[in-house]
Amino acid sequence: MSRVICAGHVNWDVTLRVDALPEPDGEATVESRVGAGGGSAANVASGLVGLDVPAALLGSVGDDEHGHAAVAELASKGVDCRHVVSVDRGPTTVKYIVVDAAGEVFVLGSPGVNEAFEATDLPTDPLASADHLHLTSQSPETAATLARRAHEVDTTVSFDPGRRVGDRGYADALREVDYVFLNDREAATALGEAAVERGRSADAEPVSDVAEALARATLVLKHGPRGAEVRDGDERHVHPGYPIDAVDTTGAGDAFASGFIAARLDEATYERALAVANACGALTAAEPGARTRLSWRRLDDLVEG
Repeated sequence: MSRVICAGHVNWDVTLRVDALPEPDGEATVESRVGAGGGSAANVASGLVGLDVPAALLGSVGDDEHGHAAVAELASKGVDCRHVVSVDRGPTTVKYIVVDAAGEVFVLGSPGVNEAFEATDLPTDPLASADHLHLTSQSPETAATLARRAHEVDTTVSFDPGRRVGDRGYADALREVDYVFLNDREAATALGEAAVERGRSADAEPVSDVAEALARATLVLKHGPRGAEVRDGDERHVHPGYPIDAVDTTGAGDAFASGFIAARLDEATYERALAVANACGALTAAEPGARTRLSWRRLDDLVEG
């Protein structure tokens, strides 16, 4: 039985490490090229399994080499992939991730079928038996339906909507969730920069329908090298993060979510959950690739050190 179900993108990532990110009309030298499974939902599920939290994945891939490889890789790590849908009407989504020497990243995406799955592809029984549902980028309608269904069976919900939080029509889904993960850029888009700086208050005017939808959710704000914080109503809980030399920030936010969810399922305080989450993000950013091997032993060496 899976304690957490992760719903969203399952991709194949092609990571190109370059000497520097080029300017427009410029050129960079490709120092290495690696293909591996990716996608936010898949990354979080993999991280949770490494932290001894049984996790299942809901998503979709093409009936092709990349799709088969992505699912096989996840299954080999212990992720329950029975709800990953293989479709024959398009290819597995491929993302080209370009990483420079400082660990900075930009992403090029090709069209694919990573949003071909529907809420009905997840039966009620596994959702009802799970402790938590984690949503990542996906169809707004699918996200909203899954969140509503989860709350009908008393399963808590978190959502990491990603960089398109402001323009994909996620307001209905955001009204249904318990936790929302946002980085600084996403928070400024969703809440307005002033609200990010001052925090939320009961009399604050929302700047958009997304900000209004977030009014009841607990916000988990990721500040990168400056740590992270939880905003639960007017309460703020802060952790400064860990100093690292970033090698590749791909997947660091997904690892952060894995750590936070795992800690909260273990009834950790917000402070402890942030410490674990920041450690997961730091370990991932300090190594190449989107899926650093997470374990409590590795985290304890960092958190307790």
